[in-house]
Amino acid sequence: MLHSMIIMSVTQISAIDLKTKLDHQEKLFLLDVREPQEFDYAHITGSVSIPLNQLPTRVSELSPDDNIVVICHHGIRSLQAANYLLHADFKKISNLQGGIDAWSRHCDNSVKRY
Repeated sequence: MLHSMIIMSVTQISAIDLKTKLDHQEKLFLLDVREPQEFDYAHITGSVSIPLNQLPTRVSELSPDDNIVVICHHGIRSLQAANYLLHADFKKISNLQGGIDAWSRHCDNSVKRY
């Protein structure tokens, strides 16, 4: 018996493209899924911390109507979170390619690298 599977692909956004959108004051919800100590050490101004392991119990804090950019250290945990949100019927989800590390290297070197 064959089962159909819906394959959803997460939109990727580069740090430079994200910076351009923020500079043009596009309304984005920056969701940082790293651990609290990582967020405290370095984050993009205006981002909201919901660690990946808390996302299932805190998803109600997010609006499916928002343009959400998911952020982590290098883009792996954020990709997991973005996939989770897509399957939870969120439509406007992007993953920050290279994570906070790419943001620090290409856009804002005042954000500490680790």
